[in-house]
Amino acid sequence: MNLTWKTKDNILIVHMDGDIDHHSCEALRTEIDAALERMRCKHILFCFDHVAFMDSSGIGVLIGRYKLVQRFGGRIAVCCAGERIREIFRLSALDQLFPSFAREDEAVFYLEGSGKK
Repeated sequence: MNLTWKTKDNILIVHMDGDIDHHSCEALRTEIDAALERMRCKHILFCFDHVAFMDSSGIGVLIGRYKLVQRFGGRIAVCCAGERIREIFRLSALDQLFPSFAREDEAVFYLEGSGKK
């Protein structure tokens, strides 16, 4: 799993490349938490454009980050998820927690508070 991120306003935009499974989850959790603290972001946007697989440990990481940002009034959104990832979100009911967008700019617009989903 390779992670790259950038910030826009109060949003940590996380681009993930690789599978999100029990092998990569601890590093994913640690790196995202450190980036949130270092960059002082309120919201997280997870970009799934280069993720083909996610297991239950990946779901746990997302829910943990959701609880974390909720403490300070933040939100999470997802963008660029392929069909397989969208199905995992649907089956695990993550689609009820995290708004999903086809494009990054749509998700950023939502997290900036300009859009409603």
